[in-house]
This record gives sequence, C-alpha cells and structure tokens, in this order.
Amino acid sequence: MATLQSCSSSVCLRESSALLLPRRNVNESYKSRTVKWRSPRGAVVPNFHLPMRSFEIKNRTSTEEIQSLRLITAIKTPYLPDGRFDLEAYDALVNTQIEHGAEGVIVGGTTGEGQLMSWDEHIMLIGHTINCYGGSIKVIGNTGSNSTREAVHATEQGFAVGMHAALHINPYYGKTSLEGLVKHFDRVLSMGPTIIYNVPSRTGQDIPHQVINTLAQNANLAGVKECVGNDRIKQHIEKGIVVWSGNDDECHDSRWNHGATGVISVTSNLVPGLMRDLMFGGKNPSLNAKLMPLIQWLFQEPNPICLNTALAQLGVVRPVFRLPYVPLPLAKRVEFVNLVKQIGREHFVGEKDVQVLDDDDFTYLDRY
Repeated sequence: MATLQSCSSSVCLRESSALLLPRRNVNESYKSRTVKWRSPRGAVVPNFHLPMRSFEIKNRTSTEEIQSLRLITAIKTPYLPDGRFDLEAYDALVNTQIEHGAEGVIVGGTTGEGQLMSWDEHIMLIGHTINCYGGSIKVIGNTGSNSTREAVHATEQGFAVGMHAALHINPYYGKTSLEGLVKHFDRVLSMGPTIIYNVPSRTGQDIPHQVINTLAQNANLAGVKECVGNDRIKQHIEKGIVVWSGNDDECHDSRWNHGATGVISVTSNLVPGLMRDLMFGGKNPSLNAKLMPLIQWLFQEPNPICLNTALAQLGVVRPVFRLPYVPLPLAKRVEFVNLVKQIGREHFVGEKDVQVLDDDDFTYLDRY
C-alpha cells in the first residue's frame, strides 16, 4: 500500500513493491511499431449515409429490393389486458403473413397504431420484428412524424436496429409549404430506402406530383404509397416512379390497369392468401368482386377500428382496445360473421370459429 512520509520540509510518496510495474525492455522496441488500422472492406460503403453516424452496415437493403415488393401488409399490433404489446399474438400474425406469401410488413403504421405508441415502444417493435423475421420478410418501419426532428431521430434509430426501409408521412396538423415538404423528406431520405405515404384524408394536405417528382431525384426514394386514386398513380408511373396503392378497394385495378407495383394492404391482415392472389395472379375481377363486401365492411369506420374488431372475433388477438379506438357495435359484428361464412373461414387467419362477442368482452385502455 502507498504511504505518505514526511521528508525534510516536503512530502514524499513511498511505493510498496507490490505496486511496482514491470519496466519495458528496450530490446522490445521493435514491437511498438505503429500500424494503421483498416476496417473490413465488406462493412464500409464509401459515401453511404448510415444511421447513428456509424460505419457498420446492418441488414442493408437496396432500394430496388423494396421496389420489387407486390404485397405489403400494414400489420396489426395486438395488446395484453394491461396495455402492453402481446408479442405472442403479434408473432403469430407475422408468421401467418409469411406463410401466405406477403413480402413485407409495415410496423407501427396507422393500422399498427403507431400513433398510440411511445417512441420506445415503436422502435422496440421494429427491432423485435427485424430480429425475428428480417430474413423472411421485409420490415418497413413507420418512423414518420409531423416534426422533422422526431422523424430524423426515429429513422436513425429504426435503421440502427436493422429495418429494411422507412415509411414517411407528410407533416400533418401543423402543415407546411411545398418547399417545406421537400426539405422535410430530404432530411430522412438520406438515411436509406424510403416509401412516402400520401393520405390527404388523414393529414389534411395532399403531396402533389411535382413534390414527388422532385424527391425522385434521390436514389433512396423507393416509391409512394398513394391514396389519392388511380389517376394520380398513373401520373407517377408515367414519370417512372414506383407506386403502391393505399386503397384496398382500388388495388386490383391499380395493379393491373394503371401500373402500380402492388398494394400496402389492411385487408391482407385477414385474408393474406387471397390478397396475394389478387396481386400476383393476373387480372381477376371475380376475386376482386368477392372481396369487395369485406373491404367495404373494413372501411366503414376509420381504420383500424373494423380490423381490430374482426381480428378479435376471429380469436387471433385479445379484444383489447387502446382508446380512442372502440369496437364496432353488435349489429356490425354480426355482419362480419356472415361475411366470413360467405367467403370461407379457411381463407381467414386463425383457426378458431368466428364469434360475435358480447359488448362486455371488450377491454378499453386509457393508460398503458
């Protein structure tokens, strides 16, 4: 142990021999040569922006891979009675999508109730999905926000945990100018493959074609989820911009008559196999007509109210709702039971018999 000892008018430090360090042998100086460290070539792409200012690439996916996807499901997020994510039910939903041919999932989108999640929950669910299923299906994280700062930070985190691409909406409520839209999207496009989501009915602002055309100069723009309609889809396609229909009731015609690549679908949560047939099997007006009553039922109230109700009736998720969402009334639940019988229970997810459910079966959460 080191001890202090008075030494004439000064204080000196006496070192115990136990603390003495071995002296370097001058004859070993040749070992101290300075060698310049070189990072592994496979882990670095020059001039490629990486999230979190890292030079390590994780699950990097090309824009072209995202552009090739035909059926992307906006996956539902199920809950436990205490409001936490029901990951067991979630995993079963994702596995079902993979088994029936979906090529991608949107995690934490409108359907997945990202708007009701904390950012910690959001990024955790993206990370969980990519770590469990990233080798079998493309994982597209909804990291959009009406705050550019939040969108940038969430997108950095999403790519850091390995998501294949990002979904971004235009700033809603506190809307901006067209120039502001371009600058907002530019900040997130630099990070990796990105799908821009245009849904004026929710944001209160259309993203016009000229804005998308300007953003298309960025190689990371994978395409647009377009909800305005087939005329707008055709306008984008004529400029070589990849488009997914955001409207299930129009997606058959969008795909086969107007050049859309495919659909980002809500209905595929319920009947993934039939929606795959609709996107891959060529024109099929009879299948489209068969699905139309179900699609119309699904969108009679703002999404995801009807989907949440239907999945609970099928027994694949618990009847737990984070407010402000509430289930459909009894009469509408009876309609769904009849729709399942008409289309065929074998086409729907899950294995349990479809049920009407009583009003008292549902749980409503305001704190979670």
